[in-house]
Amino acid sequence: MFKQSYVYGPVPSRRLGLSLGLSIVPGKTCTLDCIYCQCGRTSHKTLKRESFFPINDILVQVHGAIAGKRVDFLTFSGEGEPCLNKDIGKLIRRLKQEFTIPVAVITNSTLLTEPTVRRALYPADLVVPSLDAADQATFGRVNRNHRDLKIAEIIQGLGKFRRYYKGRLWLEIMLVKGVNDSVEELVKLRKAVALIRPDRVHLNTVVRPPAEKKAKPLSHDALEQIQMLFGPGTEIAEPTIRKQQREFKGDAKSAIIELVQRRPVTKKDIERSLGIKPEELSRVIGQLIRAKKVRLVEFLGKSFYEAA
Repeated sequence: MFKQSYVYGPVPSRRLGLSLGLSIVPGKTCTLDCIYCQCGRTSHKTLKRESFFPINDILVQVHGAIAGKRVDFLTFSGEGEPCLNKDIGKLIRRLKQEFTIPVAVITNSTLLTEPTVRRALYPADLVVPSLDAADQATFGRVNRNHRDLKIAEIIQGLGKFRRYYKGRLWLEIMLVKGVNDSVEELVKLRKAVALIRPDRVHLNTVVRPPAEKKAKPLSHDALEQIQMLFGPGTEIAEPTIRKQQREFKGDAKSAIIELVQRRPVTKKDIERSLGIKPEELSRVIGQLIRAKKVRLVEFLGKSFYEAA
């Protein structure tokens, strides 16, 4: 129904504290096919919004998932675009009625052109939209958008959403070396940010194995220069170390498979996320690799595990 994970890392979506992530669309059902996506290529690129799962079934699973756990945010995220689920507004309202946990939505912004989608997200406590380009050609290169999407309309939609939204708005910009980091493109992005007026801007770059090998990260020095260009309220998304979960109880193999299906993770990510001890984790990871359920990939000198 949805995939739950407790994840840590450098992007703004991981700065939400301990977050129960709700993926309410089937794997990689998205409006984009971003070259940097840590979830791999989009299998179903669409703009059609649907009711993918029964609302009550999702809520039952949320109740079960958070029982006995400390959760700072209930976060709509996952392998695709959560706003493609046309029930997201009802789900946000139901979650806020049934829990005292803040609700966050991580979105690629593409559907905020629609008034119904903007209204659906208004009850959320925090919305983290992304904007990686400010002209159509760059949009196509970095996000490989659905052919009917226009970046100018998306920027206008973000501006309209900001006008009426009362919660926190953190805008994420993912920068890929040689693709959307030129001075010309950065100036256009800065103008778009001025129009949108987010509470924060988070600059991010490629830190996990991307969908395309050509997607390379910017150096920290380059990010610092861009941060100065964008000015106050702009932050570089840094890795955040969170307190480890209590010792894991349950089926470690299933939990690890569920985690790596969401995104590539390091051993340390798994330890902190699930609370599995290092020696037990090494044993289980070895079994999963031999069974070809999980595979090891190298990126930027680090070892990541992803679904085979």
